Amino acid sequence: MSTETAPRMDSHRRGVTVTTVACLTGVAAGVLSSALATGATDTTGLGLAIVAMLINVGVLRVLGVNVSEFGAKDHLYTGFMTFALWFITWGILLTESVSL
Repeated sequence: MSTETAPRMDSHRRGVTVTTVACLTGVAAGVLSSALATGATDTTGLGLAIVAMLINVGVLRVLGVNVSEFGAKDHLYTGFMTFALWFITWGILLTESVSL
């Protein structure tokens, strides 16, 4: 492996790790929202999404990602990915009992 490829692979792994953690915490928050919230208007679901966004930083630190290098764009990206996956997951789980 050449010396030019190693830093590129490290940044790729970092990007994949950040995206994976954001998506998985969003899905977990969606599942928990479905289990704990009484319905779509219950604010418990949104609270769980916000907690999941905060948990992202801790999980990334544990996985060895240098979070201190994150800028506003990185934090907005992880927050949006977490929110989007939470919204999609909870939306699907809310409509599972709806019959046409």
